[in-house]
Amino acid sequence: MADHIDYFYTSTSPFTWFGHQAFSAVAEKHGKKINYKPVNLMEVWKISGAVPPPQRPPMRQRYRLLELQRIAEFRGLSVIPQPDSFPANPERADLCCAVLAMQGDDPGPFLFSVGEALWSQDRQIADEAVLSELLDKAGHNGEAVITASKEPQMAEIRSANSQDAIALDVIGAPSYVYEDEVFWGQDRVDYLDKMIESGRAKLTGK
Repeated sequence: MADHIDYFYTSTSPFTWFGHQAFSAVAEKHGKKINYKPVNLMEVWKISGAVPPPQRPPMRQRYRLLELQRIAEFRGLSVIPQPDSFPANPERADLCCAVLAMQGDDPGPFLFSVGEALWSQDRQIADEAVLSELLDKAGHNGEAVITASKEPQMAEIRSANSQDAIALDVIGAPSYVYEDEVFWGQDRVDYLDKMIESGRAKLTGK
């Protein structure tokens, strides 16, 4: 069995935020390392057929707002379904996560705090001052991490992650990939837990 779970996400996804703690708990329960793989969601959606919320039919937009409230209640989180700060560019926050992972640090607390800042506090997470504050609070050197995130190598990592996601048939964010089987969405954490617990072989849709 694999010793890790690949975690494909983008920091502005409310569903990444909703599922993060439950997913982290499952990984810890089974002693699995989390490979943090921030992606350019727009590139993934081009292949999977998804579109940004404003481009969806009105009934789907309305249902999404219900889901945001419903899932937040289920997860014990406080959400602002339509924050003024959304949409926001996730690139800098994603690249900061990539820096932390490359340095061998745990990006988890910072990633969760980014989601919380956007979806519970309506803060602009594309603002470097906000990110620096969140990094500092998570125990990192915010200024140094942000500077490192601007190195070309970090953008290349995010781009490579996006291509890896597409090759694995990742549909959107968050997606948890274990033994090359994709679990798409925060509501699939229990399925992931069951697979690891049972030791079953990978399923395939082909």
